[in-house]
Amino acid sequence: MFEEQYVRLRAPDLLSGDYAFESFDPMDGSSAGPGVAVETLTLNPRERRDVQRDPRTTALAPAMPMKLIEPVAAEAEPEAAAAPIAWGVAAVRAPDSPYDGQGITVAVLDTGIDPTHPAFAGIDLVRRNFTEESDDDLNGHGTHCAGTIFGQDVDGQRIGIARHVRRAVIGKVLGVGGDSSLTIVEAIQWALAEGAQVISMSLGIDFPGYVDRLVKLGFDVLPATSRALEGYRANINLFSRLADLIAARRLVGAGALLIAAAGNESDRPRYEIAVAPPAAGTGIVAVGALGQTGRGLDVASFSNSGVSIAAPGVAIRSAVPRGGLRAMSGTSMAAPHVAGVAALWAQKQLEEDGAIDDELLKSRLLASGTRARLAPEIDPDDIGAGLVQAPLG
Repeated sequence: MFEEQYVRLRAPDLLSGDYAFESFDPMDGSSAGPGVAVETLTLNPRERRDVQRDPRTTALAPAMPMKLIEPVAAEAEPEAAAAPIAWGVAAVRAPDSPYDGQGITVAVLDTGIDPTHPAFAGIDLVRRNFTEESDDDLNGHGTHCAGTIFGQDVDGQRIGIARHVRRAVIGKVLGVGGDSSLTIVEAIQWALAEGAQVISMSLGIDFPGYVDRLVKLGFDVLPATSRALEGYRANINLFSRLADLIAARRLVGAGALLIAAAGNESDRPRYEIAVAPPAAGTGIVAVGALGQTGRGLDVASFSNSGVSIAAPGVAIRSAVPRGGLRAMSGTSMAAPHVAGVAALWAQKQLEEDGAIDDELLKSRLLASGTRARLAPEIDPDDIGAGLVQAPLG
């Protein structure tokens, strides 16, 4: 009988049954966090139905493959590429903010980081590799995203928003053997245990890859697609419930604000694609991308719809492995802008209130959105609350 790996969120005090539950502990893998356990189970269809009927099952979803939200084809860098401040950093008004991320811990769940890059000098990088390849960033994507969030100035150019973040949690979740929704959930809980207050993710479910995997296991295309759709819905629910539990502080280390890229599958004006998991989960801040035009900032042609907020995502100049800077485009580049701004808002809240309430942080972040510098007649579904803005006082 066909068996598959599942991710389960389970309420506490479940009596022992016929299944071998593997509870995930962010530090050593030996125990589950308080309140709700995160588990991995290998189930056949009958066992899956039994677990679904258990009232203590908060969410159950197959471990679907995740993939990098690949940057789109390289865009020409604007003439101001070598300006003292990267255009995206200026657009979110980070240089005008009295806050700089001091005292805030940010997590980046991506392809890893180049710890030797000068953009990260003086930063305590807490790293964990969830893949089967090298600890370092072999792709460059994670390094680029981290540079936008908290990178130091490089070659006289400001690329980072929260430049005084001094501790960053770097989960390498994309690479050989690590790219599944199970990995992402485990990495989120690890980041929470490490004290992350903002978690940035520029990744999404690989729906075609999951269908292909089922076909290779013997399913016909139509039932494989139907099963993949069921798993897709279950994963949206999984990430939604995870965000709820973090907000309710029912997972170890919670809470934190989850921020995710919306995806690059649209091709405007021909068609638009809706935001995909994990960004599609309720409670997660889904980020769309904006680019510079003669009419003001406009929605990038590739940016998926149904977002919470928008940020610069075209020709974004940031760090790449082995030193130097390069421009990339994608919602993957927009999400780090929002994560960096979230770190500034978190610092403001921490200094004013002595603690961070992630629901209040999310509300203030979304309330910062503006349409003031955007092109006219933009569909609100494409920008959510508008262009994210740093706190100015």
